[in-house]
Amino acid sequence: MSVETANTEPSAAAVAEGRTRNVLIVGVGGQGVIMISKVLALLCQTQGLQVKQSEVHGMAKRGGVVFSHVRYGEEVWSPTIPMGEADVLIAMEWAEGVRWLPFLRPDTGVFIADTQQVIPPFACRNREFHANPTYATETPAEIIDMVSDGFALNAGRMAEGLGNARAANTILLGTLSAAMDFPLDEWLSVLNQFVPKGTEEINRQAFLLGREWIEKIREDPKETAPAPVLKQPLDQLDINVRLEITREWCKSCDICVKLCPERCLDLDEQQIVRLKDPAACTGCRICEWLCPDFAIAVHHENIENTEVTA
Repeated sequence: MSVETANTEPSAAAVAEGRTRNVLIVGVGGQGVIMISKVLALLCQTQGLQVKQSEVHGMAKRGGVVFSHVRYGEEVWSPTIPMGEADVLIAMEWAEGVRWLPFLRPDTGVFIADTQQVIPPFACRNREFHANPTYATETPAEIIDMVSDGFALNAGRMAEGLGNARAANTILLGTLSAAMDFPLDEWLSVLNQFVPKGTEEINRQAFLLGREWIEKIREDPKETAPAPVLKQPLDQLDINVRLEITREWCKSCDICVKLCPERCLDLDEQQIVRLKDPAACTGCRICEWLCPDFAIAVHHENIENTEVTA
């Protein structure tokens, strides 16, 4: 979902105007906020620009807020972005994107956000699949209408389509690259220095997917990322919840067990998470969102075993 864009791309050439360019990356722990900021910072340095980076990530491993300021130009004095002066706001979690909107330049700022919501435990009292949302109720259309140049995409689902849900941050990095005119090959070269060894190819594909998606949207603002279409309202669907647990990835951290609102998880004799009470599980996804190792995936399926989304 997007709006037609103006030619306001923050670029290396634009730095010649003498103004520091500002990119604000926000999200929650485990999403790769710091990776994006470090790739951007190093890329700017390779272009001969001065860069200052500031970040807060103390709660990163517990699903807490993480944000990073990246400022670059011919001469940069401060590491933090003043309110209302971010040229690009890239959000890896929807509510964080909404919360940081006041930092975006009102007339020329570019807003890029993943529509994924990482809901804090107990933020919603009714956690049933078809319950009315009470967390970040602003829709992508409402937020996009408020900004000069905006894009909202389901990067997580796009990454799953590539076979690696962890590549969502690289997809968003690709969308960011399309809003800046640094050379593509240099983006990819720097990216390879930060991704885990052996994942270079999947991250290259994810980067190009994000870049191509946003370029397609710029050409035709009516285009949107593909999403499943439900034939009937969610509250009329017979939803089955299925937990997919990858035992090899579970590190026995116990986060999901401690924070499950329904207390339907525990650790088995090998200290691996398991669903001890399937009837109590509401499919709220809190365990999936908080797992730092992506060991849990929650699937909502109707009676035909077709996965659906809210």
